[in-house]
Amino acid sequence: MAAPLTPEEIERIARKRAGAKLGWYTHATVYLLVNLALFLASSQGLGQRHWSVFPALGWGLGLVLHGIAVFALGAGSSLRENLVQKERERLQRQQDSR
Repeated sequence: MAAPLTPEEIERIARKRAGAKLGWYTHATVYLLVNLALFLASSQGLGQRHWSVFPALGWGLGLVLHGIAVFALGAGSSLRENLVQKERERLQRQQDSR
């Protein structure tokens, strides 16, 4: 088992995780505002078609990948922690069998 974290380590990790999540929320807000403006411009006849869907899809993919990196794969995510725990157990079993 890992050594307990000091209060300073807990604070550092918490700030890092909160910063990553805040970064995603900021990214999502900017995405919504910019794509709303692009949709309105597209709807007002600045082109033949609703071209605003293309930047929304491309940027949306980037936003989804950013979210996966922060919430699913980032430090402290349950998926990551489960994988780390399984690897610890596997390594411990290997070490014990020697």
